[in-house]
Amino acid sequence: MTKKIAAHQVQTGLTPLPGIKNIIAIASGKGGVGKSTVTTNLASALQADGARVGVLDADIYGPSQPTLFKLTGRPEVYDGKFIPLENHGIQVMSIGFLIDTDKAAIWRGPMVAKALQQMLNDTAWDQLDYLLLDLPPGTGDIQLTMAQKIPVAGAVVVTTPQDLSLIDARRAAAMFKKVNVPVLGIVENMSVYHCPNCDHSEAIFGTGGAQSMCAEFNVPLLGQLPLHKVIRESADQGKPIVLAQPESAAAQGYVSIAQNVISELEKQKKDYSAKFGTLKVESK
Repeated sequence: MTKKIAAHQVQTGLTPLPGIKNIIAIASGKGGVGKSTVTTNLASALQADGARVGVLDADIYGPSQPTLFKLTGRPEVYDGKFIPLENHGIQVMSIGFLIDTDKAAIWRGPMVAKALQQMLNDTAWDQLDYLLLDLPPGTGDIQLTMAQKIPVAGAVVVTTPQDLSLIDARRAAAMFKKVNVPVLGIVENMSVYHCPNCDHSEAIFGTGGAQSMCAEFNVPLLGQLPLHKVIRESADQGKPIVLAQPESAAAQGYVSIAQNVISELEKQKKDYSAKFGTLKVESK
């Protein structure tokens, strides 16, 4: 049996990019909530389910994907395009491959936005079903560029239950709504801590935060993820928990969220532009 993954509609005036059926933005609004780890594991879950998946690390100032995928070195260039590095069957592109790890990217907003566009358009993505866009914190130049120039099929917002995280997560969700990018749902990370010694569970960052946000924006709660040592350990080792311990409860949480993301994406309108030829008009 095979599955056929369709391209979905993007913002008005834009069309899906060649070689990429669906771009899904993963955002948080606030740093430190585990968005990049969520991105890596969602990509791994989608790939394990048979999809062709890529990750574009859009966090120019603090790229995490090279570490999370345990990738080093510079991408090769062929016919004017970068060849994305690959691990676990997932294509990855990051500014971290292009600058030294001990040097900071001291760039102004417009330069950052231009770098994002170049990494997206000048990378030879190989027939992706899904490209996950790991966005940096905030709602500034990169997010605005994405909304205006990058054809995004949907967005996922990652938050913790803490009020401090929810403030910025709400801003991120509101921004997507304003620029007509469908918010596919909310992921609540670090929802609860399970003590491995006494088996006691504690909601360190509070409870009910993501649920209230979902009700406010009328979007689904895609899933709740625990604060778990093995997730951090697998991330540090460059092998996502979904691949390192696929049968574990932690891994199955990501798998469930990936399924929910695609279920919500399938509710969006399809894009049929690739089925039509192009019309060229010449004046004589």
